[in-house]
Amino acid sequence: MKISLQWIKEYTDVKLAPKELAEKIGSQLGAVEEMVDLGERYKDALIVKVVSSVIHPNSDHLKVCMIDDGQTVKQVKREPNKLVQIVCGADNVHAGMMAVWLPPGAVVPSSVDSEPFVLEAREIRGAVSNGMLASPKELGISDNHSGILEINDPVKPGKSFSSFYRLDDTVIDIENKMFTHRPDCFGMLGVAREIAGINGQAFVSPKWYQDAQPISQPRSPELPLKVINQVPGLVPRFMAVAMKGINIQASPLGIQTFLSRVGVRPVNNIVDITNYVMLLTGQPLHAYDYDKVKTLCSHPHDVEIVARKALADEKIKLLTGKIVKPGPETVMIATPKQAIGIGGVMGGAETEVDDQTSSIILECATFDMYSIRRTSMALGLFTDAVSRYNKGQSPWQNDRALARAVEMIEEIVPGAAVASKVVDINRIARKPQNVSVTTKFINQRLGLSLGAPAIAKLLSNVEFKVNVKGSELSVTPPFWRTDISIAEDIVEEVGRLYGYDHLPVELPSRQVKPVQKDHLLEVKARLRSILASRGANELLTYSFVSTKLFEKTGQPPANAFRINNAKSPDLHYYRQSLIPSLLERIHPNIKAGYGEFAIFEINQVHGKDLIDSKTKLPVEEFRLGCVVVADERIAGQKYQGSAYYLAKKYAQDVLTEFNIQAIFSDAADYQPKLAIGRAAMAPFEPSRTAIVKTAAGELIGELGEFKSVVRESFKLPKFIAGFEFDVCRLAENQAAKDYVALPRFPYQYQDICLRVANQVTYQQLYQLIEDTIDSCYPAAVDFSIKSVDIYQSPKDPARKQITFNLSIASYDRTLTTEDVNRLFELIAAEAKSEFRAERI
Repeated sequence: MKISLQWIKEYTDVKLAPKELAEKIGSQLGAVEEMVDLGERYKDALIVKVVSSVIHPNSDHLKVCMIDDGQTVKQVKREPNKLVQIVCGADNVHAGMMAVWLPPGAVVPSSVDSEPFVLEAREIRGAVSNGMLASPKELGISDNHSGILEINDPVKPGKSFSSFYRLDDTVIDIENKMFTHRPDCFGMLGVAREIAGINGQAFVSPKWYQDAQPISQPRSPELPLKVINQVPGLVPRFMAVAMKGINIQASPLGIQTFLSRVGVRPVNNIVDITNYVMLLTGQPLHAYDYDKVKTLCSHPHDVEIVARKALADEKIKLLTGKIVKPGPETVMIATPKQAIGIGGVMGGAETEVDDQTSSIILECATFDMYSIRRTSMALGLFTDAVSRYNKGQSPWQNDRALARAVEMIEEIVPGAAVASKVVDINRIARKPQNVSVTTKFINQRLGLSLGAPAIAKLLSNVEFKVNVKGSELSVTPPFWRTDISIAEDIVEEVGRLYGYDHLPVELPSRQVKPVQKDHLLEVKARLRSILASRGANELLTYSFVSTKLFEKTGQPPANAFRINNAKSPDLHYYRQSLIPSLLERIHPNIKAGYGEFAIFEINQVHGKDLIDSKTKLPVEEFRLGCVVVADERIAGQKYQGSAYYLAKKYAQDVLTEFNIQAIFSDAADYQPKLAIGRAAMAPFEPSRTAIVKTAAGELIGELGEFKSVVRESFKLPKFIAGFEFDVCRLAENQAAKDYVALPRFPYQYQDICLRVANQVTYQQLYQLIEDTIDSCYPAAVDFSIKSVDIYQSPKDPARKQITFNLSIASYDRTLTTEDVNRLFELIAAEAKSEFRAERI
């Protein structure tokens, strides 16, 4: 938000130097991003009179002019008649006109911000030109470069251009984000009021803004105008009036300079006036060409404007020439035939005010701030109107802004007059309410000891109405302060106006208690440490996924929560499991040259069937997802078995660290009760997947390899597997590890190979071996069982050979080879009896 100090001084007496004022604004109002000394830019520009203008003897398009500068400039060559010679190529230069002269040594104002261009006296086709007569573009006022700037205001030659048009100014750029909750501060009046307030001065708004001035209406309206509001919830107030006798031309130079200095490009007198009033009050206005609107209506004698939502497949060409397709929630301004503008964002090109305009419709409306914000983001349109409407402009200032715009048009445009009744469709729910607060409430929160009169003075300086009864204050915010509703808002006002730097710098006293440990946080930290120590890398992926991801993994979208205001089309749903998000990251990493890795993520999942029975709110279930992978080259060289066992090794490390005795059971016949459980199982191949449960039968998660269709969808190698565990189940079932001394006697290491039918699983044999050792040596030995190999001969497809390695040591004595052989014979006998196994 750029503010002009000269413009501010029209409404309040600013006595501080610009630098001091900027510091005060920065400490009490908003962060100052930049200060521009505009006076320095125009210090050499002078208003002069063109005394004569003759054709250049050596050119058919140049003119030699003699100018009168009141002999203000000393270091310049003058003719015997005390005039200064200028060579000018503008078509509109003529004797008797007043223009702006940039003498030798002056910098062209429009070049200051890029590469400063310094003028000098130089010969042009045999005639010396002492500087130049400047165009509006060269002066940095507008984009008009068709001719030199002609001054029509009464002024004597030699007058400083900057002082006459008050361009000896400082422009302060305040960060917009500081005013997010202050729509009134997007206008010069609002900023002037705040500057007065922080300087302890009482501000008085102009009379036309304090009290709504009625717009003079014609006795017999000449231009019919009808407005229909079909969306009162999105357009709570809509005002419009028609005006005739419009003559489009450049606006007065004073208005142009005020617009240009705060970054708004002058266009013409009507558009400039609407922008001027917007910059002054913070209330956007828009002007339509009445005759163009009339041609787009159903009946030529019934000019009608409709505020409605966008139609299906509707398109509109905007003032910028861009054609857009608004969404169904966008507010459109339209005639019965077609749209003529996007409400609160930008007008349409077909009803633009141009040089042929003779009658206009002035619109001053209030639009829902959230609707404007969504429309702006969806269409990528960020206009001055949007920056104000999406902050929530007060609807109670519409009549003031419209009346001021009409008044300025009637003053500036000769013959302009109101030609219709003023339409005011008002659906405003309520006016600002009184807020009751006590001095104690304010002082406790600010650490001050202000009395009621002092607080009342601070607030009344910015035009709050304050009733004081002892230590109680009844505060009525002015109509432009839509952000004041609770006592804390008054505290904020008092603190800012009094000055935050005056508040005592003291920390509040309070008891310090140790923070209670977050058990779940500790569990997640342990999981990260366990997997990272095994070489796995942690990822943090989006909690939102696309429909395509569900389709690739076979998960049901119907069980996922859909997000209405998604960040992108690919992030519409909450995910139901972590594995799909990890699978998405496999192919890009392999493509980047990483042939072997393990990745994991600890995060939440959501599902429509995961609802808290008490609160009826969705439950955020924490999961641990892990995937191990190797490309064909590495898998062929390094791994002989299935990827399942590598994933199981990572999973077993987690379970071991948490001291959980888990059971791995066949997943082929497993049917999850919850839909989110089916979603978690969807990517896995049932015949190559295990369900992991505690000894008590409580589900921990799934572990296995993925379906071929899933591998193809994600372009995954064959050697890949993963698991997904419920973090809360791990936390609930973890058990403290008891200290177990290592045996003093040496370990014996031997392999045993058993041939079994294909239907017998590795887990079943593993459990049989473990149970047999426990029955033979209850608590007397320390042992571990590891997988060595699983082999299936092509000649014997009905059977497979599974080899285990056993390491065992006794706490009582040294075990001999004969002891281990007897144990293996017993294991083989049990396996034969249970599974018809054959020892190889």
